[in-house]
Order: sequence, then C-alpha cells, then structure tokens
Amino acid sequence: MLPALPLDEAGKYVAGAYLVFLALILVYVAIMAAKLSRIEREVVDLAELVERKDAAEAAAPAAAAPPAAPRAAKQEPVR
Repeated sequence: MLPALPLDEAGKYVAGAYLVFLALILVYVAIMAAKLSRIEREVVDLAELVERKDAAEAAAPAAAAPPAAPRAAKQEPVR
C-alpha cells in the first residue's frame, strides 16, 4: 500500500498545517489577553467608584441618611 503523497512532498503540508495551527493559537491567546485587560480596567474603575462612594458617605453621614420618621405616641385606651 502506497501513501497518498510521497513522503518528501507531504512534509510541506504537515509543516503548513502546524503553522496554521500555531497562528490560530496565537490569535486566540491575543484575543483572550485583550479581553482580560479590558475586564481588569473595568474592575479597577468599579473599585474606584466604590471607594469614592464610601468616602462621600463617611464625610457626610447625616446628609446621606434620610430623616427619621417621628414615632407616634402610645395612646392609652379610653375607659
């Protein structure tokens, strides 16, 4: 049984297939790195927003809290 291609010609195709596979892996890794970088920036921005909100609430706690509703006086039953 003979191979589909002579071995001296098949080597070019095997090398080409490996190069294409390597290029696809590199593109995938680059896309994942870009997504990771974007998500990291968003997390940092959210953490800064939370810190600013906490600092603002600590600086003015009375202004942030709504006024308390007056309590109704307990009424004694009429006899």
